[in-house]
Amino acid sequence: MNKRFIEKKLKEVLYPGLDKDIVSLKCIKKIEPSVDKVRIEINISNESVFEQIETQISKLLENDFKFIDIAFVANQKPSINYGNTKKPNNRAPFAKNIIAVTSGKGGVGKSTVSVNLSVSLAQMGYKVGLLDADVYGPNTPRMLGLQDEKLQWNDEDKMLPCENYGIKLMSVGLTTPKSDTPLVWRSSVAISALIQFLEDVAWGELDFLVIDMPPGTGDIQLTMAQELPLTTSVIVTTPQAISTDDVSRAVMMFKDIGVPIGGIVENMSCFIAPDTGAKYDIFGSGGGEIISQRYSIPFLGSIPLTMAIRETSDAGKPAVVTDDKAQKSYYKNIAQNLLAQIGIL
Repeated sequence: MNKRFIEKKLKEVLYPGLDKDIVSLKCIKKIEPSVDKVRIEINISNESVFEQIETQISKLLENDFKFIDIAFVANQKPSINYGNTKKPNNRAPFAKNIIAVTSGKGGVGKSTVSVNLSVSLAQMGYKVGLLDADVYGPNTPRMLGLQDEKLQWNDEDKMLPCENYGIKLMSVGLTTPKSDTPLVWRSSVAISALIQFLEDVAWGELDFLVIDMPPGTGDIQLTMAQELPLTTSVIVTTPQAISTDDVSRAVMMFKDIGVPIGGIVENMSCFIAPDTGAKYDIFGSGGGEIISQRYSIPFLGSIPLTMAIRETSDAGKPAVVTDDKAQKSYYKNIAQNLLAQIGIL
């Protein structure tokens, strides 16, 4: 059996989590067949999926060879310059402006703000991409009505972002075989995937790339600051003291590493009862403005907790594309205030 025939058979082996084979993805480094033995070297960056690929190949070739030797060869990716936030790399030269949206803790509505900010910018006439960097909780596909979409490639083997409401989206949520598939990744693997989402995606020319960061102050935040010349950032909090405590840490991290902070957004500022319109300060009040004053950073606006915003988000229809003028105004005002802070409006 010659190399060409083996390579043809290997096209039946799919890369785990993707609808593409390992040959098309150029994962085969070497094929060395002999009379009763074959050695195949697999060149990939994610070692955690090697065992699954190895099992597929062994089963595929078990009737053709007595001995099957499958070797893992680490894919040598361009080095990541850790620790150089003063002069970051630019892995997104296609984007004129890059906005990082982050929070100190999860559950404060960061992804909802990211989605509505992105769509608001698109409605202003800008070309916008949204990178969902929250790899362990990728919610943006559902919020944009794209939860059933799957990753596709163009003829240049570049990943194609999904599109809706005038923005382009890339999320790890588009790569998993099922919506409930967990990503049990170490941070180094997650970072490698995000670098690939920057460099190996056909984004086209963008006026804004919005990055929905994971919550907290960890590897991904630091890497994005080292690998991208961030134009500005938006930090999302709720009025609750527990949230503002964590947000204070996020603010100090960005200040320490030199990331410009465009402002604070206070989400769930109050609950508006749908039947009476009465307002209730469920999580307290004024927490976002207190953080803004304490650290001398702009306050971009507040967003109440309403059933309408929750319902439209779950339905894949961002608040800014609804007919509800009040819903739309919260996010549009925040977008305009942010652009004013960076000198575009």
